[in-house]
Amino acid sequence: MVVAASLWTWWLPHYRPSLAAGERFGIDVSNHQGDIEWDRVARDDIHFAYIKATEGADWVDQRFAMNWAGAADASVDRGAYHFFTLCRSGEEQAANFLRTVPGDGELPPALDLELAGNCGRRPDAAAVIAEVEAFINAVNTATGDGMMLYIGDDFEARYPTRDRFDRPLWHRRWYRRPNVGPWVVWQVTGMAHVDGISGDVDLNVMRDPPP
Repeated sequence: MVVAASLWTWWLPHYRPSLAAGERFGIDVSNHQGDIEWDRVARDDIHFAYIKATEGADWVDQRFAMNWAGAADASVDRGAYHFFTLCRSGEEQAANFLRTVPGDGELPPALDLELAGNCGRRPDAAAVIAEVEAFINAVNTATGDGMMLYIGDDFEARYPTRDRFDRPLWHRRWYRRPNVGPWVVWQVTGMAHVDGISGDVDLNVMRDPPP
């Protein structure tokens, strides 16, 4: 039993699913990962990264600029994401994101919608949808990029969003392929081990969008 448990503990962080045609591995990171050796990350078959840029109306991830530059130097495709708070307007949050993120990313921006880690306020659904839409519209107007949505199950249960916006999805489903669509990024696990990163990191799979 001890041997089986040890093997399981080793296997989970090293698990990578088989890739279908047009798919590739990536990660998402923030200041929680500390210093990242991006050249080693790239050599570990990691081809893209979503990098946390901002949260709310005034918070900027302290390692965003370093991670953005480091990923570029290692030829890892980059996208920036924003953690959406229910305590500030969508327009204020979009302004924070736009003044922080350079316009040279290879991937579309992403909006992280979760209740876990959010502020304590819980507006009604109509108000939340309106603010999310304001954020999306402001970023799209400024960048011309399509916005991808990462929607936590807790957020979706209280504020049904997945079918409200015609946006590609970044979907979390541990170790099993997504059962919703149209997903473009699948978050496979939150406890992966990737060379060049100390500790756990989120492992993702990206697939080419349909033509």
